[in-house]
Amino acid sequence: MCEHNHEHSHTEKDTPWWISQRKLLIALIILITLLILKYAFKITLPFYASLLLNGIAYLLAGIPVIQMAFRKAKRGDFFNEFFLMSVATLGAFAIREFEEGVAVMVFYQIGEWFQDTAVDNAKKSIKSLLDIRPDKVSVLRDGKRVDVNPKTVEIGEIILVKAGEKVALDGRLINERAAFNTAALTGESKPDTKYKGDTVFAGMINLETVAEIEVVSSFQDSKLSKILEMVQDATARKSKTQLFISRFAKIYVPIIFALALLVLIVPIFLVSDYSFRDWFYRSLVFLVISCPCALVVSIPLGYFGGIGLASRNGILFKGSNFLDAITTVDTIVMDKTGTLTEGVFEVKEVHAVNGQATTLLDYAKAIESNSTHPIAKAIASHQPGDNSFITEGIEEIAGHGLKATINNKLVLAGNSKLLDKFNIRYPEEIKQIVDSIVLIAIADQYAGYITVADRNKPDAKQVISAMRARGLYTVMLSGDKTAVVDEVARELGVDKAYGDLLPEDKVSHVQRLIDEGRNVAFAGDGVNDAPVVALAQVGIAMGGLGADATIETADVVIQNDEPHKILSAIKIGKITRNIVWQNVILAMGIKIIVLILGAGGVATLWEAVIADVGVALLAILNAIRIQNKTV
Repeated sequence: MCEHNHEHSHTEKDTPWWISQRKLLIALIILITLLILKYAFKITLPFYASLLLNGIAYLLAGIPVIQMAFRKAKRGDFFNEFFLMSVATLGAFAIREFEEGVAVMVFYQIGEWFQDTAVDNAKKSIKSLLDIRPDKVSVLRDGKRVDVNPKTVEIGEIILVKAGEKVALDGRLINERAAFNTAALTGESKPDTKYKGDTVFAGMINLETVAEIEVVSSFQDSKLSKILEMVQDATARKSKTQLFISRFAKIYVPIIFALALLVLIVPIFLVSDYSFRDWFYRSLVFLVISCPCALVVSIPLGYFGGIGLASRNGILFKGSNFLDAITTVDTIVMDKTGTLTEGVFEVKEVHAVNGQATTLLDYAKAIESNSTHPIAKAIASHQPGDNSFITEGIEEIAGHGLKATINNKLVLAGNSKLLDKFNIRYPEEIKQIVDSIVLIAIADQYAGYITVADRNKPDAKQVISAMRARGLYTVMLSGDKTAVVDEVARELGVDKAYGDLLPEDKVSHVQRLIDEGRNVAFAGDGVNDAPVVALAQVGIAMGGLGADATIETADVVIQNDEPHKILSAIKIGKITRNIVWQNVILAMGIKIIVLILGAGGVATLWEAVIADVGVALLAILNAIRIQNKTV
């Protein structure tokens, strides 16, 4: 594998480049001066003067490479780029091709410098995208405003965020309303208005008056901190292409050494006027052009660029392997609520068997206030109600609803399966109601129902149409009733839809698709979606500020809840894959051509070093293009 000497980039980060690279620049100046004297003015220096000046230039440029080659050789590792470059350049000196030996080392080191700089910049750009946590925060203590380090703020304390300042910690808004720029978290710069009691996340920028926020999580547990960790960890998870190239380099370099040796030895038996110097020179050309750095550096750089581009668009890939995986997806499976629909429900109708709709709603509000499901929230927040109800023994039955004891009466609130489970009879015509519906049973008797309405996301229909146009098979899975699911699927144009599903039913459907040979991406936002997110080849968490379990399980996290970002993620994966393979083909193609020319005596060390460094720089520039793409 190609490893680099980062002496300059890590120890002299704040030093101007022309100072940190002064030894290499002096070596380059000596080389250019000697070449001008030799070829422009036809001045040939005496042997020892030429050896001395070239030797100085060689050592200035090559000492780090020789030292690394020596350290690796002591561990028994002879098949690496450092040993390869050392053998090739010292071999050139051995046959008195001083300038060519110096040129190989100088241009090799210049290439390494560009590579190191490009990789460091790519990593820095990834980190800077999200490492925007303020190092100071204003907190109210004993009635006074104090500026402290966010790490010292405790849960429950009140922080103050002025207009234009970044929120340092996750919390609940105390003000009646405030507007925030969420671009750092979602990739979207449009203002997001929050109201009293709403959650505000670290990294958001306050746009208006001073906002008072009650802290709900510590600094290291904030959503932004977790997102930053995800992005940093992503660079460590390698794609299959990276792993292949790393393994390939370990096999490739010893093969090149063997072939170079054959170039030197085989002609002894085949060529009548064999010249050791000529064939030794050809084997050196073979060694120089074979350096695998263009591949081993430009490929990770390409994936860094892809991860950075995705992050700028509010999409977090947890590893470059998922950038590859998403390009092979042919089936998109999506949850309904919160993924394709707004997930913002409103109560439409309250129907009570005995006509006492207010009492039915009070019971429903008392039990549903204990759930975080969007439908439950809609009911719990609908109209002021009787707050004197005593609720005990709350139990959530996954995929069914809630059970509790309210004012000493057993109350059930959920779907028809919940009432079936407790053998409570209800009118069959209820199943024909298209809207989302919550059935209520009180004291083992069916008491009525509440209908709630959701609406499709503005871009959902367009996204489904675009997916189908790209040949993607679309499936919608939901725990909502089948009639509602079928209606939404018809409106959006989804290929296949299934309703009335428990979490394990979703898993079964996705497993069936995988068994059919499909490459499945599943997008969901709820806690119940975590198992199926884990099962799919690519798990996508929609609305990265949502359920922690789903975010932890997902391979890709979309920071807002806009479905078009699924297509953006696929596009970024394909852009990255295309550029990576362009680099593989470019590097291997040119190397094979020059290797053949070198073995045939056509290419010199000059052509070899120019081809090697040139290919590396072209590959790097090509990889950097990813960071400037728009999706």
